[in-house]
Amino acid sequence: MLVTGAGGQVGRELVAAFAGHEVVAADRARLDVRHRDAVVAAVAASAPDAVVHAAAWTDVDACEGDLDRALAVNALGTRHVAEAARRAGAHLCYLSTDYVFPGDAAAPYTEWDATGPRTAYGRSKLGGEAEVGPGGTVVRTSWVSGRHGRNFVKAILAAARRQPELAVVDDQHGCPTSADDLAAMVARLVLARLPGVFHVTNQGATTWWGLARDTLVAAGLDPDRVRPVATADLDPPRAAPRPAWSVLDNAAVRLSGLAPMDDYHEPLGRLVRALEGDR
Repeated sequence: MLVTGAGGQVGRELVAAFAGHEVVAADRARLDVRHRDAVVAAVAASAPDAVVHAAAWTDVDACEGDLDRALAVNALGTRHVAEAARRAGAHLCYLSTDYVFPGDAAAPYTEWDATGPRTAYGRSKLGGEAEVGPGGTVVRTSWVSGRHGRNFVKAILAAARRQPELAVVDDQHGCPTSADDLAAMVARLVLARLPGVFHVTNQGATTWWGLARDTLVAAGLDPDRVRPVATADLDPPRAAPRPAWSVLDNAAVRLSGLAPMDDYHEPLGRLVRALEGDR
């Protein structure tokens, strides 16, 4: 098993999720997926039976200002990993995003709904999906938070310690996802060699404002400290447009007979307790 992006928020959880299996953890310092020869050599040397490709450039606003870099990492880099996996005879699993959708739906997106990204990041990740090829697995997820790296839950807890009131947007909808729950489901899909596109999120949809309130509740703080604002009123505005609707229906997981992941409140409470205990 080889995991790219193994030093990231999800990558570290993926390495843990495959405990009991021989795992080669390739972080960015060890493997820059933009370099084809290096990727092919690294995969050939480890001879994995599966490659979980979690390496990505996920800075949505920075991607908007540098489409070439976004494509080089997220699309062309995935082409390199896919080629190397095919040469090694390894099953490939690629982690993608809700940003492949336009974000203007009125119902949860299924795996078979038409895509239409409106950001450079989303375009680059959809380009990566196109490189996976038949037989591979694409996992789309959204609003991920965990113990490692930067994420929304950590940012809210930190802000709550610094200021009495927090302003958070209430017109963007999505499904919060725990990094460790995501990794566990990816491991199930990979070990079963299930091909195709899967939406993998914790159950339940909310807004960023709602998630901020839930985070404060989990931390034993007053949720009324969080004030709702409109995306259009953010100052300064974000460089990349945010989808108003990112709710993903985990239809392929459900219809494949796999148990859905827990409602997001359960892993959120677990994460907040862990983060507060780490202080």
